[in-house]
Amino acid sequence: MSARLEALSAAGVSIWLDDLSRERLETGNLADLVATSSVVGVTTNPTIFAGALSNGERYTAQLREVAAASGTAADAIFALTTEDVRNACDVLRPVYDEDAFDGRVSIEVEPGLAMDTDGTITQARELWQAVSRPNVMIKIPATKPGLPAITAAIAAGISVNVTLIFSNERYREVMDAYLTGLERAVEAGIDISTIHSVASFFVSRVDSEVDKRLDAIGSSEATALKGKAALANAWAAYAAYQEVFGSERFAALAGANVQRPLWASTGVKDPAYPDTLYVSELVVDGCVNTMPEKTMQAFADHGEVTGDTVTGRGTEADEVFAALAAVGIDFDDVLEVLEREGVEKFDVSWGELVDTVTAQLAAVAQ
Repeated sequence: MSARLEALSAAGVSIWLDDLSRERLETGNLADLVATSSVVGVTTNPTIFAGALSNGERYTAQLREVAAASGTAADAIFALTTEDVRNACDVLRPVYDEDAFDGRVSIEVEPGLAMDTDGTITQARELWQAVSRPNVMIKIPATKPGLPAITAAIAAGISVNVTLIFSNERYREVMDAYLTGLERAVEAGIDISTIHSVASFFVSRVDSEVDKRLDAIGSSEATALKGKAALANAWAAYAAYQEVFGSERFAALAGANVQRPLWASTGVKDPAYPDTLYVSELVVDGCVNTMPEKTMQAFADHGEVTGDTVTGRGTEADEVFAALAAVGIDFDDVLEVLEREGVEKFDVSWGELVDTVTAQLAAVAQ
């Protein structure tokens, strides 16, 4: 067992692996990470599945079944990914049985539905039913059309991982969508203690975009702010989380679970920064950090837990935002760009996934 990852877990951070493949499942690698690296959850996305399906022959038998049934690439993707997520849920079921906040595996609705409320709701139900495990979470993007879909899914008793959150304004809308869903679930007679959710707040991409703009400005005041925006954004988000889930509105929902903050995109993209930056500086009890394996291994090797590095830093975050504005950074524009690019990147990955599976179906049908 990694002592450093154990320390991170003991500090209240749930470590979720940002990766899944059939190879990890069939070789026992995922089970080993649960046993030795304090991993208590898994997240997936189209990019992850595109990589998994393009690099392995472990999907061939199932692809043959789909091809024999004259299935399309979309049918194959649905079958292959829900199978992997179902099996990962089974690996993590003991964790879930011990603490239902964890032991979770997330699967995302198609990126092309990001601006389609009704389509998102329909596919969220389909994925929930296909995986058919209580510890699955359906990933729904925090786009404007995604917000009512989040409410509808929660109201139906579906646990949701809200993804692609960049701005605190949108984060507050996400929390409102969650609470509204819980209120509707109560009205429908659903046991809300069984409904869980996380809000995936993206981190490293914020620094990537802001730092690029600071370099373009080029002043000493601007360059001094590099590497500060992402953490400030996350600290402000946690302050908003404390406010909303400390409110009378939430308290009135007897038996409800908080929607935990999840720090996503925590792999460092600038080699000038410590490779554990978005882990060590985002330690707070009750949050999730979903990490690429490379980041998790780095923390296991040399990461440090120095206590809570998040609580009470809302004012400090505001000071960073003010300093960014003073040197000419339009932070609202940064966040709008990141959301748009996030959706576009997953769309591209989805297209690559469809192309890969289409080719594989043709190959196994010969």
